[in-house]
Amino acid sequence: MAEAGRTRLASALIANGSLSSDWLSTYHAVPRHWFVPDLIWPGQGDGVRQGDAVNRHADPVTWWNAVYTDAPLTTQWDDGDHTGDGRGTVPTSSNSMPTMVFSMLGALDVADGDRALEIGTGTGWNAALLSHRLGAGSVATVEVDEASAAEARFRLARAGYAPQLVVGDGSKGFAAGAPFDRVIATCSVRRVPYAWVEQARPGGVIVAPWAPEYGGEAVVRLTVGEDGTASGRFVGSSAFMRLRQQRTSRPGSLEYLSDPWPADGARSSTSLSPEDVGGWLAMFAIGVQVPEAFPLVERYADGTYTLWLHDTAVTSWATVEWEPDRTAYEVVQSGRRRLWDEVAAAWHWWDSRGRPGFDRFGLTITPGGQMVWLDSPDNPVPQS
Repeated sequence: MAEAGRTRLASALIANGSLSSDWLSTYHAVPRHWFVPDLIWPGQGDGVRQGDAVNRHADPVTWWNAVYTDAPLTTQWDDGDHTGDGRGTVPTSSNSMPTMVFSMLGALDVADGDRALEIGTGTGWNAALLSHRLGAGSVATVEVDEASAAEARFRLARAGYAPQLVVGDGSKGFAAGAPFDRVIATCSVRRVPYAWVEQARPGGVIVAPWAPEYGGEAVVRLTVGEDGTASGRFVGSSAFMRLRQQRTSRPGSLEYLSDPWPADGARSSTSLSPEDVGGWLAMFAIGVQVPEAFPLVERYADGTYTLWLHDTAVTSWATVEWEPDRTAYEVVQSGRRRLWDEVAAAWHWWDSRGRPGFDRFGLTITPGGQMVWLDSPDNPVPQS
């Protein structure tokens, strides 16, 4: 069962272009099932939502099928506070989707003799793949969760690998092991920690999932310069769990209202449908322009919904009502920011440029901050 599953998954990864020939022998040498715990919640649908729990001992056939399916496998909820077979509140660790694993390793473009730093050990599979390719002595991996680190260390040792596994804050990297030729993160960030740039050699590469607060996410590939900056393009869509040190709280809609809705909100209407601004790429393009804001969707039994927009400072909110077969949608906005106006302007900016994909956007990191650009670092994306 395992061999057939591994072969079938390899064929799928080769067909979609994520598993290249230079990683194929490593794929076969480091089976995914060595790094998957007995209890998992396989990804469903778009890969973001989790399905029902699968227990290897109770249902081995389903477990093996899940392991050798191209989907992420949630392995922890609520930073380990959740127990049992049900879903927790927030997924906090996983064995990543194989397409993402090998696409990112391909973007990392390692060579013999390289030293690599991984942020986010998780189950240990990615660290094992790097260890097989580069030698375990050339790999360091940082995991913030002590229990996850202990389990990963056990699995790595059982597989015959002993990379340097550090329990600590991944946003700080691993200065004691620097400099590194390659840095890869298996968690998403809103800001690429400058420590990662400092700990990479000039000419080194950083590969990390990056997402604005608003939503949408893509993997960025940065090259570190002699001047202490790092810059590069986004290479494809992604959906990873956030680096623990960069999580933000998201208050519920009621915390924004001084009185029952519509409170003191100003009414207007828009011809831009909430459907147009809800795609992953659209959210990314909006998010890089509309800082410190995020959406929530309140759905109703009749299929309609309300799009809520909130700012992280809890000063402003907006709603847009979606109903089918409408050409105008009711808007209510309140606070110092007109959040729907900002979102609509950001969408029109993106639309007027031909709705560019992730690969036309890029990111530059400096000691003082970060800048998202379109097509060239000389063309920064505007912010509201």
